[in-house]
Amino acid sequence: MDTFLNPNSTITMIATTTTTTISSPPSSSSSTSPSTTLSRYENQKRRDWNTFGQYLQNHRPPLSLPRCSGAHVLEFLRYLDQFGKTKVHTNLCPFFGHPNPPAPCPCPLRQAWGSLDALIGRLRAAFEENGGQPENNPFGARAVRLYLREVRDSQSKARGISYEKKKRKRPVPAVASAPLPALPPPPNR
Repeated sequence: MDTFLNPNSTITMIATTTTTTISSPPSSSSSTSPSTTLSRYENQKRRDWNTFGQYLQNHRPPLSLPRCSGAHVLEFLRYLDQFGKTKVHTNLCPFFGHPNPPAPCPCPLRQAWGSLDALIGRLRAAFEENGGQPENNPFGARAVRLYLREVRDSQSKARGISYEKKKRKRPVPAVASAPLPALPPPPNR
């Protein structure tokens, strides 16, 4: 999903599933340069980074990246909530805790926890790739981690969907195809 900020501080969401190919400009020689195809993740990370940069430019007063803190990241995430598509029931809603309510309700739409978590992961990586120091990464701030945990827990309760950490399956050690040697018979006593 692409997110762009315009000068009026509104966001337009555009869904895409294309892969962008970036190639260098044609050189004066007759040789052609190989093109680099970025992965879907790399494209999304670049778009998210550009979107956050636009958010900082449109912030009042405008912010520079070195002055950005975890509080600004939280402000950005709350701003994005208005464009969410996930119904999050309030405590007073009769469908609170039901994953599939049988009727519509006036509860707000929010960004899903999984989307926010993935967004922060991409922005955290992009910050460090763009010269930021890991210890100064505003996307890894404690306040951001706590906010994501709070969103996960509240959405879990409101929608009746538990977010349990998936357990990694341990690889089964390769068993040799040769039969195991027979055990010697027990000694007679």
